[in-house]
Amino acid sequence: MSLTENRSLTVPAPNPALAAGLDEPLTVLHPDGSRHANELLDAHLGDVDEHALTDLYVDLSILRRIDAEAFALTRQGELLLWPPAQGQEAAQIGSGRALRDTDFVFGSYREHGLAYLRGVDQGEAMRVWKGVQQSGWDPMEHHLATPQIIIGAQSLHATGYAMGAKLDGTDDVAVAYFGDGATSEGDVNEAMVFASAFQAPVIFVCQNNQYAISEPVAVQSGFPLALRPTGFGIPAIRVDGNDVLAVLAATRIAVERARSGGGPTFIEAMTYRMGPHTSTDDPKRYRSEDEVASWREKDPIVRLERQLEQTGAPIERIREEARIRCDAVAKELRAAVTAVSVPDHRTLFSNVYTTPTKRLERQLAEHDAFVASIEGEVDA
Repeated sequence: MSLTENRSLTVPAPNPALAAGLDEPLTVLHPDGSRHANELLDAHLGDVDEHALTDLYVDLSILRRIDAEAFALTRQGELLLWPPAQGQEAAQIGSGRALRDTDFVFGSYREHGLAYLRGVDQGEAMRVWKGVQQSGWDPMEHHLATPQIIIGAQSLHATGYAMGAKLDGTDDVAVAYFGDGATSEGDVNEAMVFASAFQAPVIFVCQNNQYAISEPVAVQSGFPLALRPTGFGIPAIRVDGNDVLAVLAATRIAVERARSGGGPTFIEAMTYRMGPHTSTDDPKRYRSEDEVASWREKDPIVRLERQLEQTGAPIERIREEARIRCDAVAKELRAAVTAVSVPDHRTLFSNVYTTPTKRLERQLAEHDAFVASIEGEVDA
């Protein structure tokens, strides 16, 4: 099959059922835990019973614990950097649970929930944040690419992989995760142009956490980000990103469309980054405590816990199950991080050329002298 074989010369108009939530993000779970009917989303949530809600609650809780433990390890000198995901748990877990194991995920540096769902070893996931050069995991084993630091570049990779799956005749899909700031990058827009033109089975999941580092989304765009892909002929759906069921349903809609040959879908999950951009950031410099407090009332975990209580689920038993699982994951994470040894600084120079150059040897000598000069300060 060639790229142009069976390709429609006219890109189909966006499906009205998917171009939804532009005025108000679609939701089924309100912040108080009450569940409200939504015809579009409810049609894809028929199998979500108490057991499924419990599993989602445990997943959300584990991701938050991973995040908190890793952030604490930066303050204890065990990790050099950490990009927190607190507040975005539902956007990651809800979408991730809509995929099957053979679908391929391409994320940025904040998708810790996808690494957890895909079974990545905690030690492998944390090595890069300790500054270990040879870090990461086997992408093909987990169908999960290693973290992409270049903003938006993973959207190109996801689109290319999706086209490969299409040419191979499989019904696997690829998913690209990125934030609101990435939608202003050329890579994301180029990926959408190609995906639309060739109807690639790719899903673009934009976690709109309201800030591109310190730049609010209102400065980035004068209209909802979900309108951008419609200009390329890509259907979009805008959901409450703190509602794990809304995200799950929206992703299932997009997955079904991609598997059936309907092409790409753009999901804008409206959420909030409760913590700093990274462990080196101070968000108090660019946002108010009142703003943070207003989003704290929309917490995705509290919302789901309230829903479980309202349905009569044994909430105390569920909380205890989540606590036990969280403690086990946190213990594993901490042990894995503390067991990782940071390579000697000289490997920075020994892995460059087979035979070191004079310039490289001079640089190594200068670096040795610099390290020796600060060792006392660091130890102190």
